[in-house]
Amino acid sequence: MKIKTKFFTIAAALLLSCQANAGDHHWGKDYKVTVTNITKGISFTPFLASTHDRHTRLFSIGEMVSDEVSRVAEGGDIAPLQAELDSSHNVHSTASSEGLLMPGESVELMIDSNRRNKKFSLISMLLPTNDTMVALRNVKLPKHGKVTYFAKAYDAGTEMNDESCLNIPGPHCGGAPFSPEDEGEGYAYPSPGIHGEMDLSTESYQWNGAVAKVVIERI
Repeated sequence: MKIKTKFFTIAAALLLSCQANAGDHHWGKDYKVTVTNITKGISFTPFLASTHDRHTRLFSIGEMVSDEVSRVAEGGDIAPLQAELDSSHNVHSTASSEGLLMPGESVELMIDSNRRNKKFSLISMLLPTNDTMVALRNVKLPKHGKVTYFAKAYDAGTEMNDESCLNIPGPHCGGAPFSPEDEGEGYAYPSPGIHGEMDLSTESYQWNGAVAKVVIERI
């Protein structure tokens, strides 16, 4: 009788283990992320995407951004932030694109996740700006099919918006990408757009509302 009880206990444990593994496999899916630039005249630097749990946040509105995020916002350098995310136990996966994304163009990224990491974030720099970034923060991954998000622009608050090409990198201006001596506003906030001062014209570079369309499809 004791032998039978032990047998059934082991069988039940194995069954529960198989069910748990099946659940993890059900959530262990790949996602195709399509990002489209919907601005007038603005280009995006390479994108960095990540899947993670609810505890991960790229930045918070009204608070100082990290040095890694400032590198993205001021110069489009995603390497430090990607390294930080890859080393976090709260992050499942990261993916990045290459080159500039021009107005009207789209780029695709492939990324995966699992049952515990159901959130998605995305970040890139807007050119030509001093320290403006496009971002999605902690949005939900679709359980099935696809979901569409419209990403907004945020000022990192790490560099003053003088709109001088001397302080703006990229093909539009060709200036210096980082200004460590410039502390900026000191906090992240929704970007008000181009002011039309110094070297930047609102006729050539401007946006109103969302700056990127992001479609996440489970495949």
